[in-house]
Amino acid sequence: MTDTERPPYEEVPALKRFSMHVRHGFFGRRGGVSTGVYKSLNCGPGSGDDPAKVLENRRRVCLALGAMPDKLASPRQVHSAKAVITDTAWEPNERPECDALVTKRPGLLLGVLAADCAPVVICDPHNGVIAAIHAGWKGAVGGVIESAVEAMILLGGDPSKMAAGVGPCLSQSSFEVGPDLVDAVLDRTPWAETLFEPGEGDRQFFDLKRYCLGQLARLGVAHMDALTDDTLTQQDAYFSHRHSVKTGERDCGRNMTGIMLLG
Repeated sequence: MTDTERPPYEEVPALKRFSMHVRHGFFGRRGGVSTGVYKSLNCGPGSGDDPAKVLENRRRVCLALGAMPDKLASPRQVHSAKAVITDTAWEPNERPECDALVTKRPGLLLGVLAADCAPVVICDPHNGVIAAIHAGWKGAVGGVIESAVEAMILLGGDPSKMAAGVGPCLSQSSFEVGPDLVDAVLDRTPWAETLFEPGEGDRQFFDLKRYCLGQLARLGVAHMDALTDDTLTQQDAYFSHRHSVKTGERDCGRNMTGIMLLG
């Protein structure tokens, strides 16, 4: 792969310090081949983009992280709380419906997509277990982070030895919500009351990043960071569903996040 074909990605300090054992990256919209509303690194096979271009973008993500393209395990995301343990990749039409993947298999790249929701990666480098999570507010409130950590524990993971990172998503100032979402969050997790700031009328602003960090802390995860990047306001860097709706675009691309154990 040439430098011009190598898409840039962000890392979180909590995981980067284990780079001898685990490789991870939060990719945005730069460094791909797609055009139009999907410009340029759209990794979403469920979008209306040219499938060949999506495949090439996903290949570039794999190679940027040192993975073979046929070793990318990526689920069919459905905003659920389900986590799946895997030691293999799947054909596109065989992907399981879930929103978190967990593995102990070195060289298997776990990949999740997001376009405002929070991508979360977790590793236990001491016991060789990793997870990739798509945490929209529904999945996060429903328990997808808990499901992933529980699956890691089943594979021998220890939360006190885990490190986690929350990637680019909606920042609090960009995530305006109505009373239904507020009620749903507080019904399940009353501790999150401080994560809302008042807006106009009955609108409030929700801090999804701190919510995910709070969930991780309550599960005993020892080390964690969240990137400050905001998908809504950083349009040159990231795809955003909320931005595409506001501007009347028919669709948007998907940002990919990947994590892989090194052999």
